[in-house]
Amino acid sequence: MTDVLIVGAGPTGLTLACDLARRGLAVRIVDKSPGHPRSSRAKGPDPRTLEVLEDLGVVEAVLAAGSAPLPMRKYRDGVPVADADPYAGSAPTPDAPYDRGRLIAQWRLEEILRDRLAGYGMAVETGTEVVGLTDDGTAVTVALADGPDVRARYVVGCDGARSRVRKLLGVPFEGGTAEDQVMVCGDVEIDPGVLDRGLWHQWFDEDGAVMLCPVPGTPTGWWFQASPERDADGRPLAPSADGFRRLFARHTRLPAARLTEATLLSTYRVNVRMVDRYRVGRVLLAGDAAHVHAIAGGLGMNTGIQDAFNLGWKLAQVVRGRAGTDLLDTYEEERLPVAAWTLEFTSERLRATLEAIRKPGGGLDSAITSSAGGPGRDYRWSSLARPGGDGALRSGDRAPDAPCAVAATGEPTRLFRILAGPHLTVLGFGAGTERALRDAAAAHGDAVRAVRVYGAGDPEPGTGAALPDSLHDREGLASAAYGAGRDTVVVIRPDNHVGLVSHTGGFDAVHRYLEVLDGARGPDPTSVAGMVDGTGKG
Repeated sequence: MTDVLIVGAGPTGLTLACDLARRGLAVRIVDKSPGHPRSSRAKGPDPRTLEVLEDLGVVEAVLAAGSAPLPMRKYRDGVPVADADPYAGSAPTPDAPYDRGRLIAQWRLEEILRDRLAGYGMAVETGTEVVGLTDDGTAVTVALADGPDVRARYVVGCDGARSRVRKLLGVPFEGGTAEDQVMVCGDVEIDPGVLDRGLWHQWFDEDGAVMLCPVPGTPTGWWFQASPERDADGRPLAPSADGFRRLFARHTRLPAARLTEATLLSTYRVNVRMVDRYRVGRVLLAGDAAHVHAIAGGLGMNTGIQDAFNLGWKLAQVVRGRAGTDLLDTYEEERLPVAAWTLEFTSERLRATLEAIRKPGGGLDSAITSSAGGPGRDYRWSSLARPGGDGALRSGDRAPDAPCAVAATGEPTRLFRILAGPHLTVLGFGAGTERALRDAAAAHGDAVRAVRVYGAGDPEPGTGAALPDSLHDREGLASAAYGAGRDTVVVIRPDNHVGLVSHTGGFDAVHRYLEVLDGARGPDPTSVAGMVDGTGKG
């Protein structure tokens, strides 16, 4: 029996597979496509997703293969009328190392994730279609179109908007399709030198639009998006290579023959839909299988990857018997509101963009806001977010980065390097936290990384006295980012969200919290609902 069967090998499924594989689970990932599609649909990871990819150990490859977001040049009637750089003036900060996303073709990102997966001895099983699911309460029997049944403790449907897994579960996909909001898309080749590849070109005319963004890592490849051609009755025509050339010539005023090739042609209609639950027994949903929305803001792939990062550690803890199944309920509790917010936000951004492009100089920069490109949503409402912390940082928030030094050697490092990996992290600020840190390390072993953070005013730690992962916060940036006073303990979840901030001297809450996330002893201590103090009141 396999621990987890993942259905769908796009960015969401691959992220989940990599996360579970590094945690030592027996994982299979299947996809009904006969090969790996060379899809360029998503244009790349946003800042929070780059943090996830850093944790998974692939961000350097992504940065090398991609490019920074490009300035946008807007045209009207073939004439440039405005340039815009939505990220002008932004820069990384000590607590957020990525101030902007990265442009990279989806197929290239998937290649990088598959390479990472191969390092764990795993490969995607292509040409494998799921046609049936039977959950008997202890495992799921998965029927395949061609091959023997598979038994898995859990199944995760990452198989896109037309998800077979979701349909087999009978989970409604409520929402609607805007039939009048249609766009044709594809990958095209354009003769070298015709357009500046340092710009994202956008022609918005009264009778339609064409948008061309260069695909990183290719000499002549471009993402092509356009208003469709229409027949005499106003119905949109199916995309074709000749149609793309006509649209190109009409809006750019360049010769049609300059567009030499068009592939991966598709018609996009705005769908705004989501499920009402992420889990049915031992089967879960993630990514487009659970939510689809307008493309404004570029949040589709990113939301799916962040679904997977939220789910991976929880699923692993439950499968390994280190947490109760209630922990899986927090996946839906945390991610369903994020999906609802994303649908509302992207619909509003689409409306703003459609309004902006009616006037010369309007463009896709209208869809980019700090909310769209920021470090992700918090989970302050979650039952895993414990009371505590009285500053800007609260339980449920994304854990901030900060430059530090390795206490034993003085070597520069960052908090994100300490957080990276399949473990919980406990940060201790102040000498009074050392017992709590040692107790956590002793009780949970490799599952917890206990880190004493020495501040600028603390004495230099002796070589033998410091905990193995001690850090020196010489500039005080870590203490400031975490709002840490003297004797503060911060528990950080494996998905790099703050779980608990404790300023109390005994730190009993830290022990109880860690027991919930790691250290199942039976039904009571493993229950999220049992995350309470001795009075039973939390």
